[in-house]
Amino acid sequence: MSRILYFIITVAFLDTFIQLPIITPYAQELGASLALTGGIVAVYSLTNMVGNIVGGHWIDRYGRKKMLLTGMVAVTIILLFYPYAQTGEQLFVIRFFHGLAGGVLIPAAFAYVGDLSSKASRGKTMAYTGACIGISAIIGPAVGGIMAANSSIEYVFILVAILFLIAIVFIVKYIEETFVSTERGKFNFKDFIPLLKHPLIIQASLGAFALMVSNGTLAFALPLKTEAMGLASDSTGLLLSTFGIVALIVFLTPLNRIFDRFRPLILVISGIVLVAVSLILLSYTSSYMSSFIAMAIYGLGFAFVFPSMNSIVAEASSKVDRGKAYGIFYAFFSLGVVAGSSISGTVAQTLDEPFIVSAVIMLASSAFLLFFAKRKN
Repeated sequence: MSRILYFIITVAFLDTFIQLPIITPYAQELGASLALTGGIVAVYSLTNMVGNIVGGHWIDRYGRKKMLLTGMVAVTIILLFYPYAQTGEQLFVIRFFHGLAGGVLIPAAFAYVGDLSSKASRGKTMAYTGACIGISAIIGPAVGGIMAANSSIEYVFILVAILFLIAIVFIVKYIEETFVSTERGKFNFKDFIPLLKHPLIIQASLGAFALMVSNGTLAFALPLKTEAMGLASDSTGLLLSTFGIVALIVFLTPLNRIFDRFRPLILVISGIVLVAVSLILLSYTSSYMSSFIAMAIYGLGFAFVFPSMNSIVAEASSKVDRGKAYGIFYAFFSLGVVAGSSISGTVAQTLDEPFIVSAVIMLASSAFLLFFAKRKN
């Protein structure tokens, strides 16, 4: 059952990563203006936040399996609408609903993992989920770009829909329910207040936000950096793959024992500091080799942060509210994606130092986490 959950997490994140290199050109192909294209890219993350929060409530009310299956079926249907889009406005509407439906999937999958993992081995278990995301991050953009270049962008959406159909069959046949609430209440934001005040949820959510701000900075500023160094456009993809490969090495080798030996918050703070160091190096580097080193450091930082944050959320919640806890956590994830690219674009236009500003945000976040933890203790 755990292996099937890892496959589902891989497919769910592949849905996001495979579209990174194709959504902008697809919107342009449909005649969308630059402003509308930006909206098409951003609306997925914005509605994903809503899906995370509302979906988190439903996951605790109606069960993990039911909501995971509902989200999978909804995303599969929505994916099949992409090839029929005729205008940028239609693509915007499809992305709107895609974000909502996709927002239910990840909290449900991680609530499952949290239910099934023991405290003693939770760190290693979350490292495996990080490996799933790393694999999606490496394979997704490459497959999306290659398919779009050699066949048609529409086939990318059909491929992902087929993978989702396979995942749906696995869920129906092999995934068992781990928790269903006997209480059938309507959505009430007050149910989230205790979790929003929980020190561990605050720490994990801030870590998620900071990590994705740095990720948004990379997505925006790294292509500009490689272009300024006179490198080919495929150099950006190789650099991004470097951080994914380093993270996978940590997730899948005996190195993953660190997640059960050290406190998650220590690893989160250490990882965010490493990310800040990598961003500073990227700002001042002028060679391809030093850029590789910087991205390897980023990968190490990412590897420290991601499983540790998920472990914190699992530890801070119980089966009764784990869906809501992961809904909050991944809402901050989505918010960080939006904020990262927006901040980087603004800074690049005014100060021309997106990497440095993002590094400052990382260091400030790590300092706040350390101060907050000591104060609570």
